[in-house]
This record gives sequence, structure tokens and C-alpha cells, in this order.
Amino acid sequence: MRRRAELRHRFTLAERWVHRTTAVLMGVCLATAACLYLAPLAELVGDRPLVVTVHVWCGLALPVPLLLGLASRALRADAARLSRFTPADRQWLRAIRTRSTGRPAGKFNAGQKLYAQWTLGTMLVIVGTGLLMWLTGLTPPAWRVGATFVHDWLAAGIAVVVVGHVRMAWRDPEARLGMRTGWVDRRWAEREHPQWRSMGPE
Repeated sequence: MRRRAELRHRFTLAERWVHRTTAVLMGVCLATAACLYLAPLAELVGDRPLVVTVHVWCGLALPVPLLLGLASRALRADAARLSRFTPADRQWLRAIRTRSTGRPAGKFNAGQKLYAQWTLGTMLVIVGTGLLMWLTGLTPPAWRVGATFVHDWLAAGIAVVVVGHVRMAWRDPEARLGMRTGWVDRRWAEREHPQWRSMGPE
């Protein structure tokens, strides 16, 4: 059992619940999408109307945890950090590209910022195209065809990126601990996020 002096607070309860709830909704959306498009899974599940209903409502609910979480000052502060690239982030990306050490990072490194921005952008597009496909009486057929194409291929891209995200998290138990409990080892924080300050844009 580590003492509190050896730990550093990373995420509040509100932030952790937004992450978990969004992850569950995204997981259900990807699983139901697989059941709708892959014949072996479709045959295994069988009840296509139920799968469609679950997929649609979980998709519509995707932005809800984040919108509710914006009531948290800590989440708003982290959202500001994730939306802002700094010279340290460019150094981090160069270090990754050249496989060199010395990767400066604030509370979030450049990879985490890119993932967060990708997630928000794709969430907006996937929900928007899903609405165009769902509200069939309000849009012309050509719009629905285009929306279906974008929705399907973007969903495949999201699945690939989510697998990469889970793989990276699996390789870093301390990062998982931070998302599970809100606390991380102080030495890990100093090593992986040396420019992380309690306040400020980083």
C-alpha cells in the first residue's frame, strides 16, 4: 500500500465517470455495429431490430456524459489542456518519430491530446451521420447514401484507433490506475509528465 505522499492526484471522480461511461457507450456501439455488418455475428445474435435499437440509442447518448461532465471545473480544465498544443508537444512528437528519449509533456502528452481531439471530432461526425441515416423522412436519399458511406468507414477507423488506445493503456498499468482510482505514483508522473503543473495550460 503506497502512502499518500508517494501519490499524485490525476483525475476527479467526475472525470473518471465521464471516461468510463463514454467507453461503455462506445464499446456497445462498436459491438452492435459488428453484429449488424458481420454475417457470422448477425446470425449468432439473431434479433436485428433489437440490435439496431440498442445501437441507435447508445449512439445518441455518446455525447451526453461529456456534456454533463462539463459541469466539473476539473474536466473543463483538462479539456482546455487537451485542446492546446505547445512547443513541448511538438518536441514529444519529434522524439517519438526519431525514437529518442527526453519526451517533455504536461499533464497530457501530445499523443493523448491527438487521441482526445480525434475522439471528439469523430463522435460529432458519427452522431451526425447516424442522425441523417435514422431520420429518413427529413433528408434526401443522396444525403443518406453519403452519410452511410462516411458512417460505416469512420466506424471502422474508430474501431482501429480504440484497439490502439486499449493496447497502449494495457502497457501502462500506472496510467490505468490513475483512471481507475484518480491517483498515480509521483515518480511515474515526474518521469512521464515532467512539465505537469497543478494549474495552468501546460
